[in-house]
Amino acid sequence: MPQVYLDEALADFSGYLAIDEVYDGPFCVLSVVDNRRYRRLAFRVLDHDPTQQDVLEFLTDFKGQLQVRERSVLGITTDGSPLYPKPLQALWPGVRHQVCEFHVLKEILKAVLHAVAKLRKELAAQLPARPRGRPQREQQAQARQVARRKQRIADLFEHRHLFVRHERTPAQRQLLQRLTRGCPQLRMLRVIVDEVYRLFDRRCKTATALGRLGKLRRRVRRLKRLGKTLDKLKSANLEKALVFLDDGLLPSTSNAVERGNRRFRKAQKSNYSVRTQQHLEERIALDMQREQRASHQRKTLKTLHQARSGS
Repeated sequence: MPQVYLDEALADFSGYLAIDEVYDGPFCVLSVVDNRRYRRLAFRVLDHDPTQQDVLEFLTDFKGQLQVRERSVLGITTDGSPLYPKPLQALWPGVRHQVCEFHVLKEILKAVLHAVAKLRKELAAQLPARPRGRPQREQQAQARQVARRKQRIADLFEHRHLFVRHERTPAQRQLLQRLTRGCPQLRMLRVIVDEVYRLFDRRCKTATALGRLGKLRRRVRRLKRLGKTLDKLKSANLEKALVFLDDGLLPSTSNAVERGNRRFRKAQKSNYSVRTQQHLEERIALDMQREQRASHQRKTLKTLHQARSGS
């Protein structure tokens, strides 16, 4: 059965792979998925945390299956885990290795939100101490000013998503402009986010994006108050996440394998409670069998509907 499944799954193999791992208590599931056809091609259940040697052995077996069927790999996408670079370099030297854009952006945007929180706390610390009770007549102007500054800090928290949102409406742009008035550090954070999104524009090449990245890093280095908070911009994974710009068919994310992992996690919660290594293997094999039959089921349902409607 596995050989029959692989024969069918690799018949229209795109050449692009997505590799990832998902954990279930003491077990770990390694998966390889066709990153354009969204088909799981191979998996292995381990009873321990994976090592680079485990990944190398798993991918070596899978490479043997590809060689038997005379299939070649054109590109590979993974997350930023250190498990994959060395095994991939050993098995497929010269093949483009893309780090998932989503994972890299997630870490950077998380760092930006952390920087916004840091600046918001600094603004709150600068508020003058107010005595308790109703302010006197000569203190009312200062009290109103403090109240406005407190409301601004509260608005910064409520609308913090505007600092990392990709697309914004004119009203949202105007709101962010008002919230960051008089605070150039906050405005610079939004500029940095815009520059990060520009790096992943498919209209440019990797070399161009790397040039922009170098300028962005030099710009961030001059921000002494935010430099350490935005260390994620110095990560080598950010450079590896730009590899897809030189290959129009290489997916920038590993969503193909992540989708299968999400189904697996849902099954963990709703479909079964006994978790053994054999049970996990059977569960994933059943999921693969359902994927294999999905296209045939759709054709059958379409034929049945047409027959019932008389068309």
